[in-house]
Amino acid sequence: MALLDVGVMFVAIAVAGALANRLGQSVIPFYILIGMGLGEYVLGRISLPAIGTVSVPETEFIALGAELGIVFLLFFLGLEFNLDRLLARRSQIGTAGTIDLANFGVGLVFGWLVFGAFLPAFLIAGIVYISSSAVITKSLIDLGWIANDEAEPMLGTLVYEDLFIAVYLSVASALVLGGGDVAAAATDIGIALGFIAGLLALVQFGTPAFDRLVATDNAEFVALRAIAVVVFVAGAALTLGVSEAVAAFFVGMAFSATDYAHEVETLLEPVRDTFAAIFFFWIGLVTDPLLFGGVAALVALAVVVTTPPKLVTGYLAGRAFDLNTRRSARVGLGMTTRGEFSLIIATIAVTGGDSGAFDPALASTINAFAVGYVLVMAVLGTTLMQYSGPFEALAVSWFDESESA
Repeated sequence: MALLDVGVMFVAIAVAGALANRLGQSVIPFYILIGMGLGEYVLGRISLPAIGTVSVPETEFIALGAELGIVFLLFFLGLEFNLDRLLARRSQIGTAGTIDLANFGVGLVFGWLVFGAFLPAFLIAGIVYISSSAVITKSLIDLGWIANDEAEPMLGTLVYEDLFIAVYLSVASALVLGGGDVAAAATDIGIALGFIAGLLALVQFGTPAFDRLVATDNAEFVALRAIAVVVFVAGAALTLGVSEAVAAFFVGMAFSATDYAHEVETLLEPVRDTFAAIFFFWIGLVTDPLLFGGVAALVALAVVVTTPPKLVTGYLAGRAFDLNTRRSARVGLGMTTRGEFSLIIATIAVTGGDSGAFDPALASTINAFAVGYVLVMAVLGTTLMQYSGPFEALAVSWFDESESA
């Protein structure tokens, strides 16, 4: 039955992806919703005549595939970040990213007011802060904005966010394992930061070794060796209590400096997309939609509270890159999208609930909030980008008239 369950999962993912493409929407919400529909909390609650209850269980393959999805998503983000290229635009990226960091503060205050404790507030801050690199990049390509001036501040801000979130994930994982006690987690945080320092050294000085590793004309060997390195290092990091996502990110950065970065990216892109789809499907599979009733007001409040700051900081990020009002407005609209990283943070809460660091009910609430929030913001963000014209005109009439006055 396990093979049949996996087969049903892949059929469902394929259908959901085709439907999302047909509707011109991000595939992420569709993968989550189909996973939710086929899971024990929806289909499993329906008793069919002569069959009883039928649902797709959370098999070991699906759980491991989801973890690999996280690893490959972060690995590919690392592939996009060449240290030399980052340093060349460090001033503008630093300014735009620091402005954008205000959204983390908004999330921290929001989370504290709602839950009244540091650890859940810290997780909520990460969930509402980080924009979706995958969805935004895909939207830039689909809308033809990727070659426009607004693409650079958006991608630059995403670079800053991803570097910040790499450290954040390590600290968050250590705090969850330490039960939320900063002092108790200090050693784990130190180990995590030390591991990151080692990975940075690998990025800086390990390029020749990575070049030799994949220096072959055999595409199969290139793919296998790249997969071997990223999965092994991610697994080693997890064993040491460091986020596997963070490790994969820095391994990707190491590969980005090699002469084979483009070949690795081309060969492994289908692997990334396959396991990323499993990850989003798994998110839906383990989420009880009945919990949405309890967090619907919280999600709605979060959307209202966190969307305007993202619009403002995105606009200011565009200005930091010397863009005009119209293009800066596009940056703000695009940055509202949330996606894969928010869900990765939600899995930390689930882990905390399973390990006893969290009240399981609180872990379920944070997970349900994250899923609901991502579903809304992924659709809202892509829609704002798709129909940006009226908002651009409003920004021009508002800001340009104010400046001329």
